Parts: sequence; structure tokens; C-alpha cells
Amino acid sequence: MPEDILEPDLPIIDPHHHLWDLRPMVPMFPEPRHHFIEALVDNAYYTFDQLHAHLTSGHNIIATVFMECGAFYNAAYGEAKKVIGEVEFVNGVAAQSASGLYGDLRACAGIVGHADLSLGSGAGEVLDALIAASHRFRGIRHQGAWDADPEVLGPPFHAPEGLFREPSFREGFAELGKRDLTFDAWVLEPQLPDVIDLANAFPDQPICLDHCGTPLGVASYKGKLHERFDTWRHNIKELARCENVHIKLGGLAMAFCALPEEGPAAGSSSEHLAGLWRPYIETCLEAFGPQRAMFESNYPVDYWGADYPVLWNAFKRLTHGASADEKAALYAGNAARFYRIEEVLA
Repeated sequence: MPEDILEPDLPIIDPHHHLWDLRPMVPMFPEPRHHFIEALVDNAYYTFDQLHAHLTSGHNIIATVFMECGAFYNAAYGEAKKVIGEVEFVNGVAAQSASGLYGDLRACAGIVGHADLSLGSGAGEVLDALIAASHRFRGIRHQGAWDADPEVLGPPFHAPEGLFREPSFREGFAELGKRDLTFDAWVLEPQLPDVIDLANAFPDQPICLDHCGTPLGVASYKGKLHERFDTWRHNIKELARCENVHIKLGGLAMAFCALPEEGPAAGSSSEHLAGLWRPYIETCLEAFGPQRAMFESNYPVDYWGADYPVLWNAFKRLTHGASADEKAALYAGNAARFYRIEEVLA
């Protein structure tokens, strides 16, 4: 039975969602399929129609930020610059939304693309091309997720071990600051020290840690969420000492986290999800404060454990006691400021 929408008038900027068409890739995924791959295959087609249906399902979503996901690369641009195709595609979706034909919502008002920072200073040329591709381009995500247990991520999602510490990566990372671009970091919980080290090495570079640092409850980490909680909490607090870092509150419905363990779309209520997520969300809020945190949907990946309206209801339950100013920051203001899309708040 559908839930009533809590605080339906609260303005929300969803700062983290994807768009893709994975159908041509489905035959390439190995059998038997890893749980994360199954989640992607279940949502193999996720473009503007599906996104718009979720964004208009009851909560007051006023704008979104697209997050890179390797979609619609254009090989005609060459290996390093094929990533431009994704930004071009999403810019078209943003223009479609901005036309006003679909209401006041501004989907993809900000675009976070990808560039291979391991190119070193050569990444600068790619970044310049991405900037030229869209005035909505705001920064990049270069995911660094890796674990010694290959079953945690499954192929083909592993980044090289220790990527964020590599000299060539950091040479490319330095190109972001020259262009006033943001950086989104996706790593797994045991890798949080890599983000701490990177943030300390580049104290003026805006960084956003995705998905609460991705606590793990699968494969060799199954049943160890409680055991590893104190290590995760310590690293979150250490990272929060870096004033250049923001954090995204969400991603906990991914299969990696086992919060909930059932999926996809387990049918969990917002009350149940809020209970599962409370220790993580409250720790992040205590560490980063209401001015350096933002709630995210991570859709459609988080459809593994949470329907879109239920997901935002769960977040709203977790901020029931927050002030109006704190809610305005957590649900819209911080995302608008970090990704420089303040115009959507006007």
C-alpha cells in the first residue's frame, strides 16, 4: 500500500541520480550474475521518462544533479574524450526538462561527468572539452571502489587498488582546482582513509563523499556491519575534519550495504528503513553538521531496497526534529551551493 508523502511541500534537490540504457550491455554481464549486476539489469533502461515519473511521485523535487555512470560514451571522440558523449546526452535531457513542457522541475540542472584523472596533466584537455560540452557541467566523479574480495563488487566494477594515492591520479586531480570543478568520491568503507589522505593533500578542492562511505554487508563482509561500525564512524569523523569535504546521505539501499538485505524493491516501509539507516545518517550529520551534508536518492541503484517516495519519507523521518533552516540546507540548499545551481532556488 503506498505511503502518504511526509512534508510534501519541502523543496528537494536530488543531487545524485543516473541515466542509462544498459540493454545492449546485458549479454556482456557474466553468469551467474553478481547481486549488484542483477540490480542494474533490473533497471537496464532508465532515462527521462522513468526519472520524471519518480521525481513527480509526490515529494517536491525541484531540481536534480546527474551523476556519471558510463552511459552513452561516444567512441568517435577517441578513448580519452569518449566521456564527452555522456555529458552531451544528459545536457539534452536537461534541455528537455528546462523547456517547461514537463512542469517546473529542472532535472539535470547540474551535470557531473567523468574524466580519467590517471592521465595526469593530460586530464586537463578532457576537462576543458567537458566544460565546452555543457554550461551545466560542474565536475567529475572518478570512482575508486576496490576490495581484496572480488565478490564484494563483482566484475567489471573494480577500480585499481589505491587509485586515489597514485601520483598520476593526483596530477590529474590537481587539474580540477584550476577549473573550479567539484569531485565526487565513491569508495567502499575500508577505503575511507584514501579519501581522507586525498582531502588533506588538496585542502582547497571541493570533494563530496558519496553514499555515506558505502558500509558493506555482503560477501566476506556479510553480518559484519555492527563489527565494522566503529571503524567506519572513526573514519567519517576524521574525514569531516577536512572542511573541503561534503557528504551525501544516502546510498544505503544499495545491495552492497544490505540495509535492507532483501531486494530488489524489498517493499520495506519508511519506518523500517529509517531504523536501519539511523546510526549511519545520525553519525554523518553529527560529524559534518547540517551545512556540509545533502540527502540523495542514488536512483535507480537504490531501488534495490527502497521505492522513491518511501526513500524520501525515510529521510524525512530521520530529520523530524531538525529546524526549518537545517532541513532547507540538507534537502536543497547545500546541493545548490556545492554544485552551483542556486538559480533553481529562486
